[in-house]
Amino acid sequence: MAEHYASGTWNVRPGYEQDFVERWTEFLQWTRTDYPSMLAATLIRDRRVPGHYLSFAEWADEHSRAAWRAAPEFQARLGACRALCEDMGGADYDRVATV
Repeated sequence: MAEHYASGTWNVRPGYEQDFVERWTEFLQWTRTDYPSMLAATLIRDRRVPGHYLSFAEWADEHSRAAWRAAPEFQARLGACRALCEDMGGADYDRVATV
């Protein structure tokens, strides 16, 4: 059974959107390489609000997601994305739905 998560609300500082997308993509590549139980991930730009992005992830199970979040590199890699953001309200990795 797959687990779907809203993995973050990202409010990126003006002028840093390209850098943010590149860092988020690097973060995703690391995750997919080291944690193949991430089945899918998406970054969506809200065209109505400049610099606002939403990210979603699908995991094979809760245990796999928990192991990823506990990885020593997780905070450092996530921090590289957060460094380009003004406000991280919502990046609490809440489960949206279970399928």
